[in-house]
Amino acid sequence: MTELEPAGATTKNGAPEKYYVRFTREQRYMHAALFTSFLGLAATGLPMRFSESFWARRFATAVGGFGSILFLHKFFAVVLTIAFLLHLKEIFQRGVINREKGVFWGPASMVANWKDVKDIFGHMRWFLGLGPKPKFDRYAYWEKFDYWAVFWGMIVIGFSGYAMWFAPFFAHFLPGWALNAVLVIHSEEALLAVLFIFSIHFVNTHLRPDSFPMDMVIFTGVESEAEFEHKRTLEFERNAARGELEKKVGIAPPLWLLNFSKVVGFTAIFIGFMLLVLTLTAYFS
Repeated sequence: MTELEPAGATTKNGAPEKYYVRFTREQRYMHAALFTSFLGLAATGLPMRFSESFWARRFATAVGGFGSILFLHKFFAVVLTIAFLLHLKEIFQRGVINREKGVFWGPASMVANWKDVKDIFGHMRWFLGLGPKPKFDRYAYWEKFDYWAVFWGMIVIGFSGYAMWFAPFFAHFLPGWALNAVLVIHSEEALLAVLFIFSIHFVNTHLRPDSFPMDMVIFTGVESEAEFEHKRTLEFERNAARGELEKKVGIAPPLWLLNFSKVVGFTAIFIGFMLLVLTLTAYFS
């Protein structure tokens, strides 16, 4: 076992456990920027949305008033926008410039296909004990749903947010009623995004039995052979049949990275659930 392998990283026969690369370093950094800025936007946007709540007023007092909250909200919006634009650049580079196969269609694409529809109903039958559990490919249907929910949210929430930020500019080609509408759209879509990410996404990604209590792959970039074969069965089998598994072999995550990832991940989940509770409390009170 090398010093890069965590303790106990061996198979049943005593051989070192193999790890396979799932996300590149750039993709992991992109996700870090995404969830950090989203948490920042939620933590600053919700107090403005529910400004009459006691916790919103206390938070505003702690950071120097609602003006400071608005400044931080705009800062996190810029960070998230940059991350989104870099992601679009990566997709364009891979799919259009490099003509990489499978970016826009196929088993490894984030674009939904007919198999995802069958997997949804197959999963429901499995939940009810009426059939076998579906075998998933590189991305399961709920991961694609999460991705496109964020993609859609970036366009709608982002445009409406910048329309409010730079209202004099947008007033040159938008009628007054549209500028009033973007306030409602931004507020309600952002609230929906917060509720979705802090409940559905967190549960699907980290709290389901296959990953509980934390799916580490987005932090480490690699997953063990056992995880790969169990969670991404079709992708594993396809790569094995083509003799391409060895091309994906990575290095076992060091212990410090695993511990750091757990601290970051659990902190994000805690903040998310806390904001979710405060939001629901303010919304129904």
